[in-house]
Amino acid sequence: MIDNHETIDVFIGVDVGKTDHHAVALNRAGKKLLDKALPQDETKLKTLIKSLAKHGTLLFVVDQPATIGALPVAVAQATGIQVAYLPGLAMRRIADLHPGEAKTDPKDAYIIANGARTMPHTLRTVEVPEAQVAELSMLCGFDDDLAKQATATSNRIRGLLTQIHPALERVIGKHLDHPAMAELLAK
Repeated sequence: MIDNHETIDVFIGVDVGKTDHHAVALNRAGKKLLDKALPQDETKLKTLIKSLAKHGTLLFVVDQPATIGALPVAVAQATGIQVAYLPGLAMRRIADLHPGEAKTDPKDAYIIANGARTMPHTLRTVEVPEAQVAELSMLCGFDDDLAKQATATSNRIRGLLTQIHPALERVIGKHLDHPAMAELLAK
């Protein structure tokens, strides 16, 4: 249960997914401030939170706090906002109150945000142990390092191609990130 529900100005409901999420943000009066898909990306999640912070105190609510929801939860907690989750059974009961039977990410995100806004007793707080936060930070850093290495390698290959055969570099340079290109160049 959230202790300071009356101090929350914006309720962010996030339907988490493997590759992307859907977020809906509602103000205290129920007006939609945001309704959009988000990739499973730390930078984009931080940008979302920062853009909504201008509206006041935020509450970030997910439908799954672990596994695929771990990154959004960790990012939200790292920015210092309160995080909660709406358990599955409570979410399904709240969903039954909304018209339509189709389950969609935007609808689920809205249900999460609206449930957080109108039924705070259904929420559970999320506490991520410091060890998990450290592990997620390390994994995000590892991912960033790999992206930088891939860019550096591509730039080195382009530089060598420009020295050896400039016309060939102009033709294949923009396709170096294709998996078949490395094999082609090796042969």
